[in-house]
Amino acid sequence: MSISQFLPSSLGFGTAPLGNMFRAIPDDEAAATVRAAWDQGIRFFDTAPFYGAGLAEIRLGEVLAEHPRDDYVLSSKVGRVISDEIEDPATREFGEKGNLFEHGRPNTMVNDYSADATMRSIEDSLERLKTDRLDIVWVHDIAQDFYGDDWIQMYESARTGAFRVLTKLRDEGVIKGWGVGVNRVEPLEMTLDLDEPQPDAFLLAGRYTLLDHRRALQRLLPAAQSHGVDIVVGGPYSSGILAGGNHFEYQEAPQEIVDKVARIKALTDEHGIGIKSAALQFSLAHPAVAAVIPGATRPSRIAEDIAASTETVPAAFWEGLREQGIIAEDAPVPTGR
Repeated sequence: MSISQFLPSSLGFGTAPLGNMFRAIPDDEAAATVRAAWDQGIRFFDTAPFYGAGLAEIRLGEVLAEHPRDDYVLSSKVGRVISDEIEDPATREFGEKGNLFEHGRPNTMVNDYSADATMRSIEDSLERLKTDRLDIVWVHDIAQDFYGDDWIQMYESARTGAFRVLTKLRDEGVIKGWGVGVNRVEPLEMTLDLDEPQPDAFLLAGRYTLLDHRRALQRLLPAAQSHGVDIVVGGPYSSGILAGGNHFEYQEAPQEIVDKVARIKALTDEHGIGIKSAALQFSLAHPAVAAVIPGATRPSRIAEDIAASTETVPAAFWEGLREQGIIAEDAPVPTGR
């Protein structure tokens, strides 16, 4: 089933920052941000046990429990089980992502994509989220950036474990759909080539943005379209560098990226538009993309995202990006603006 059939809109809310990504966020600020999203019409929320060792799920669940369950779409992820054992969050090893959630809860996170762990992960997420069901479940991070040379082994564990469990849950109507959520295109291309039941969607973070989109544009997105698999774009601001921050790929942005963003910013200033508008609308313009889920940690950011998704962006701006080689010649851009 295409998840577009039940997504309330093309703009959702990603909760990775609510897991204390990069900084410790006060509980009241996190709650106010989720409430701002709700009050301004956001009804698609994405989270994961990985985000602060369950912290983002707990914070999201506290607010969503105030509303009827049928009024929103909720997705979370499997692949990491949160235990009661305690560790120092600053010492965790997340591959290329370094100490991404050093300010999160100290509970140990165990990488496990088996069938049993998948069911346990879902049950634990439901408890933290204070709900009775998930609409979409993503298999999380089975890719090179977290597992290096072992990623194929982890992928195979997910294929024979999580993939099959989630297919069964979907077929039984327990969940509406499932997919794979990663920061790399290769696992998604591999999944489309499987001679097995296909997922309903992919959550692709950081690989279809103004700063990095050519490989996904060339191969993955057309293949996903041909298979009827929707794309949800995560990280449309490339870890924050396209929204005034200084992170790219969850690390301090290198100079070449800083320079590229400066070129984009010069064009947005020339045309009197926001760089957030360019980033969001570029990701949404491809017909394979069903939704985009920027994250936020401050209530004011929600209004900015909503405004950015609808701001009129002149065709001359997109042409300027093409002329400078910032976006691919064949990359779709918004029309009628």
